[in-house]
Amino acid sequence: MPGHFEPIPGGGAAVALDDVEISIIRSLAVQLLELIGPGPGGEVSDDPLAELFAEGPSEPPTDAVLRRLLPDAYGGPGVSEQEDPDELRAYSSEFRRFTENDLRAGKREDALAVIRSLDALSPAGDGGAVLKLSPGESVQWMRALNDLRLAIGTRLEITDEEDTDLLYRLPDEDPRKPMVMAYLWLGGLQETLVETLMP
Repeated sequence: MPGHFEPIPGGGAAVALDDVEISIIRSLAVQLLELIGPGPGGEVSDDPLAELFAEGPSEPPTDAVLRRLLPDAYGGPGVSEQEDPDELRAYSSEFRRFTENDLRAGKREDALAVIRSLDALSPAGDGGAVLKLSPGESVQWMRALNDLRLAIGTRLEITDEEDTDLLYRLPDEDPRKPMVMAYLWLGGLQETLVETLMP
């Protein structure tokens, strides 16, 4: 179990983590929360219909990581040349107004689930702990790990598999090396977690 998730009875997953690994994942999840933001302020409406149709921002975020985590719904790779870019921007803007708040809320919940489960760990005698996740928590962890990898990958300017191959060969003195190691390690965790969730 060290270093990778394994299935547990009842459909959940478990992984052994040492204190450093726990600290790294928790720190990254907190940074992700800070990047996503606290969510819309103000008082909660008594009208559930108004709450359902609450409008969010219509423009894409300026931060590259947030643009990756909250992409435009229309446009991007694979769009034919016959498509009108102004029309696609208008569609994306309208779609974003009604979906971004919910998307951010879901990402916040996933990151908070990671933090809460790590904070609830009981230390083992060897300076680590075994994290046991229910099936629902496993799904939240999978999504949060994906968001963390997207965030780190964006900061590292990874756009395809070739970029990842180059990262493996970075010299130890390269300042990106710790971020690369976190990116690769989180990828391994995510892959084994996905495997535990497959029927």
